[in-house]
Amino acid sequence: MTKNWKDNLSTVFSTNPDFKLDNDEDEIETLANEKQQLIVSIDKKQRKGKTVTLIENFIGKTEDLETLAKMLKTKCGVGGSAKDGEIVIQGDFKLKVKELLEKEGYKVKVR
Repeated sequence: MTKNWKDNLSTVFSTNPDFKLDNDEDEIETLANEKQQLIVSIDKKQRKGKTVTLIENFIGKTEDLETLAKMLKTKCGVGGSAKDGEIVIQGDFKLKVKELLEKEGYKVKVR
């Protein structure tokens, strides 16, 4: 089953012990920091005119993405979110995020 309970609303459960749900997805293993090629950019589109720092191309587990996002949000002292392989940090922190990611061993490309 998926973590989001709403995804399972139309699921019919079976008593068969070998039954597997079709939506069971194996998450991709997280690549090592030095093998990641992250893209850091500033974005204002579809954000009601507010500036955010966007980190894209993270390859790995959701938990690792959320851990990285939490570290970046803490170091920048702002809020944000993490989902679908991208991290959103509120505000213009492009250079600071680049430095923090490089310190953690990530390859970073700035747009």
